[in-house]
Parts: sequence; structure tokens; C-alpha cells
Amino acid sequence: MNLLAIETATEACSVALWVDGEVLERHEVAPRRHTELVLPWAQALLAEAGLARSQLDAIACGRGPGAFTGVRLAVAITQGLALALDRPVLAVSTLAALALEAEGHDSILAAIDARMGEVYAGLFGRDAEGLVSPLGEERIGAPATLALPGTVPLVGVGTGFAAEGGVLRERLAARLLECRAEALPHAAAVARLGARAFRRGEAVAPERLEPAYLREKVALTLSEQGKGVESRDRGPETGEPGKSP
Repeated sequence: MNLLAIETATEACSVALWVDGEVLERHEVAPRRHTELVLPWAQALLAEAGLARSQLDAIACGRGPGAFTGVRLAVAITQGLALALDRPVLAVSTLAALALEAEGHDSILAAIDARMGEVYAGLFGRDAEGLVSPLGEERIGAPATLALPGTVPLVGVGTGFAAEGGVLRERLAARLLECRAEALPHAAAVARLGARAFRRGEAVAPERLEPAYLREKVALTLSEQGKGVESRDRGPETGEPGKSP
């Protein structure tokens, strides 16, 4: 199976190619450069693997949560490529991709800084394939009050642990075996999870691909913009107010 994977929901831009279990990847922390990098990287990976676009079986997308503009970009590019090639798509949680980076651990809390005083978070467990599966719904909330069920020891990954002065990290200090607050999601993880989803028959038509924003309010009102929030919370691509990278 040949699978292209795209992940741009944070300040990291990442593209990966799964070729029969082998993964090639381009990854860079490149705020506001996602648009210019994704397609050239995809073409470079295909050339490196000696594949044409027509040899792809599906395209996987990091569907969020994350920066509104970044999530929207990944979904749009994935849909465009899939429609042009008449291929199915696979929606992969950005939090799950982040959790997959905690190799060797069975309980992982992935958290991404959502800005505006909030974090996106999801609890995951290691499954029989060595991948991760959700242990509940993904959620958004203030790190000081976000509901975090359970008492088992955890590994924390993601920028949500550094948000708001590291409140989430402090709250979970007694449970954290390790914390990697600098971790960002990789398209290689999206590819691995996408390959599993493909094997399970979870691929869908491009028009059915939907982003996961979690935050219902993805834009600020004019009155809120006037309070100075616009200059504080900008997305990675266009500087849209109220979006996280």
C-alpha cells in the first residue's frame, strides 16, 4: 500500500509517504510556510520513492484539532489531491498522531496549546499493534479546570503542557512519568495511523473528510478584536485571530 500523509495543524509542517510499511518524511517547524511547502515536499517524497501520484492508494490527513488555518489547509489539500486522483481519504486525529510519539508507554495524554487560555487534549492507550487508540473523547478547556478522568500514571506530550505557564503539567505532576512539552505532531505518525485505518476499511470519499476544530467559536467578534486579542492569538499561516498553532 502507498499512502501520502499531511499534517499542518500546528506550527510544524509535515508530509510523509508510507510505502509498504516504510515511511519517508519531511518535517519542519515553519510557521506561515505550510502552504508553500506541502505540495513540493509531497512531490519530492514521491520522486525519492520512485512513485507517481497515480500509484497512491489513499491520502491521510491530520484533521485536527489545532490551528484553524492549518487544519483547514491540510483538509483542503488532501481533498484536492484525492479528487484529482480519484482516491479515498483517511482522517487521523492530530492528538493521536502526537500521542504516538510517546514510544514505549501505554497511557498517554496528548495536549496542544489552543491559545485563548485553553488546550486541546486527548487520552490514548497503546494497542496490540503498538499504535494508539483513544480512551475517551477529545476535549478543549482551560488547563486549570479541564476534566482529566482516571488516576493511572501518564506520559504527557505536546505544547499544551507548556501553555498558560505550564498549569497542566503542574496539575498532573503526581501522575506524570515523563513530559515532552516541546513535542509536535508528525506526518509519519499520521501515515502509520492512516495505514491502520485503511486496513480496517475506514477510508472515505474526499467530500466526506471533515476537520475537527473542537472549539465551536473559530473567529472573534468585532468587539473582541477591539480588546487586543487579535494581536495576541494568531494562526501559523495567515495570522487569523483566535487560532492556535
